[in-house]
Amino acid sequence: MKEITASMAGTVLNVFVSAGNQVNPGQEVVMLESMKMEIPIESGTEGVVREVKVGIGDFVNEGDVLLVVE
Repeated sequence: MKEITASMAGTVLNVFVSAGNQVNPGQEVVMLESMKMEIPIESGTEGVVREVKVGIGDFVNEGDVLLVVE
């Protein structure tokens, strides 16, 4: 299993995938807002989303796990 993590601290604006969805490298999976900028988080791997660990409005720190992909 691989984890997709936050590249910086921010608030989750949108989650584009759900558990069971297929993801591909480079696909946007989460949008963060940090310092009034939108920061897209992309999948670095191909696989199926097993768990979404964040929701819209959640605050995350750099390195926090957003999704688990298998």
